[in-house]
This record gives sequence, structure tokens and C-alpha cells, in this order.
Amino acid sequence: LKPFFVRSHLAAFCCYLGRLRRETGAMAAGEGAADVDAQGQDIFYVSKASLETLQARLKKDEEITVEAVNELAFPEKLADDAIMIPVDMRGVGEQFEDVEQMVEKLGPKGTAEAFSKAREYFVANKDKEPEDERPKEMTAAEWRQLLAEDLVEGEEEEDMLEDEEEDLEELEEEGGDGEPAAKKAKTA
Repeated sequence: LKPFFVRSHLAAFCCYLGRLRRETGAMAAGEGAADVDAQGQDIFYVSKASLETLQARLKKDEEITVEAVNELAFPEKLADDAIMIPVDMRGVGEQFEDVEQMVEKLGPKGTAEAFSKAREYFVANKDKEPEDERPKEMTAAEWRQLLAEDLVEGEEEEDMLEDEEEDLEELEEEGGDGEPAAKKAKTA
């Protein structure tokens, strides 16, 4: 699972539970869950019930509202036992920064169609990934837990990067070429 919808509303991006192992790509949107794994998947988690409702509305050619799309993509208000399912955003055919950008460009109906295509793409398993290695559906509670762990892990990585930057700055102040001042004195 890697980055799909990774920006906007960091807290809202909860749905992007995916992102267990980041790589590259940035398509993110709100609170789904997304990630791109080593095989190139761009996984985003959405509410199963909301997706099924939108798919039924699409078949009946009923109006799709922004609110209905938000229920699908930003499921933080779901009951703990609600089911979240993976979709592969490669099925959309283009990349977006977030769900809001999708809605802006495609409209609510086009965004619902895009998520439906992403689900179809995931189910098709065009990469022939072994079933036991594929992302699985999970409850909203499990999704939130993974998201929380991912956020903590991300904060720890950010702290480590900041520490490394500070160490590098100190080295530069000491001598500019990465050599400790004591070693420079001996070689001079």
C-alpha cells in the first residue's frame, strides 16, 4: 500500500490507511486510505456500503452528490464494525492530488465512477498477485488503528530526519567538510 490520496486534511486522510509502505506517487485525497506498493498498486480504502450505494445509483442514473462522495472517501465517522475495502486507483486512469481535486475535475458522478473503476481494477488483479498477499477488507476500527500506527511511524521518521539535519548542520559549523574538528587538527 502506498501513496494515493496523501495530502489534504491529514487527519481526514485517515482512509489512506494504505500507505503501510510508502514508495512513490502522489494521488491522494481525503480520508480514504491509499498506498502504492512495490508492485505498483495504488491502494485506497473506502466504505464498502458507500461504494455499493454509489454503484447502485450510477446504474439507475441517479444524481450523485458531493456529500455521497465524501461519505465514501472520508469514512472517519463510520461505525467501528463498518467494512472498508481496498480499491486500486490505477484503475482511474489518471492521478489526482486528493478527492477534492477529483470532484473538481470529474464532478461527483465522475468521481463515483472513478472509484467504481478502481474497485473493478483491484478485483481484476491484473498483476496476478497471490491472494494471500493482497490487501484485505477490514473494519473501520482496524483501519483507524493502522492509520494511527502509520501516523506515529511517520512522525518518528520525521523526527529522525530532523535529528540528522541538525547533526549535519553541526558538522558543517565545525569544519564544513564533514571531518570532526579534532581530526582536522591532526591532519593539518
